[in-house]
Amino acid sequence: MSCLGARPTSRAEGTEAVARKEPGKVERIAADLRAKIESGHYPPGAKLPSSAELQAAEGIAFQTTREVYRVLERDGLVVTHMGKGSFVTPFLGKITRDGTGRYQPAAREAGGARGAFEAELNRLGLVYKPTPTDVSRERPPREVAAALGLHHSAKAISRRRVMRAGRDEADQAEGFPVQIATSWFPIDVAGGSRIEDQDTGPGGSKSRLAELGHAQRRVRETIEVRFPSAVEAEALGIPEDRQVYELTHHASTEEGRVVEVAVHVMPASIWRFSYTWELDAD
Repeated sequence: MSCLGARPTSRAEGTEAVARKEPGKVERIAADLRAKIESGHYPPGAKLPSSAELQAAEGIAFQTTREVYRVLERDGLVVTHMGKGSFVTPFLGKITRDGTGRYQPAAREAGGARGAFEAELNRLGLVYKPTPTDVSRERPPREVAAALGLHHSAKAISRRRVMRAGRDEADQAEGFPVQIATSWFPIDVAGGSRIEDQDTGPGGSKSRLAELGHAQRRVRETIEVRFPSAVEAEALGIPEDRQVYELTHHASTEEGRVVEVAVHVMPASIWRFSYTWELDAD
């Protein structure tokens, strides 16, 4: 039975009504996939249903399937590779960067670790995957040169690499990128030392600086949140609309000289920062 005076629904209005309901479908389907990921039904690295498969199984529009995966990507649970499909992110959880304790010698050298990053992974039960380091002498960015007390045209030692983690120590091909790290050192401080080698040895570059008489005693770090460049997103295996932390690290000696500037680009979905301070008594 129809109501007197009711106006027939146009095709456009019907489409708008369906579109208004779609966000509810997006949330429901994303929640279902999230539960399957967290329960282990889809383990880390597993391939998820294709857009066509999800579209057919759920009776939804293609655009809706894209929105479902975008929700999971923003949550850091899913990575989509163009032409390959959507996959559960290789690492579910957070890597905690202990900003106050990670540079203590006992922490960065624990278990023979080659620095604080490897030691952090070891504590999570992950494996550090050594990657080639691009070591060179080149002009640093102007702000880095200024921090190191160098003329803007002077060169410094640069160490640049994409740092990876994994679970299988024996399989060097296994693993996933977790940050891009670029460190700069004055040539008069570190030139000709192991800091210009691929492997800087136990404790990493900070231990080598200490052996050279330039032990780091003060650290200042600044953190910004931004979107990655296309090159950074590709290197980290994340979409360009996934936010990253840019952490800039200045380390100085007891005398106040800055002997290292490092810039770390880190996916916000897998990193958290922890800092502890001792306060003066009232």
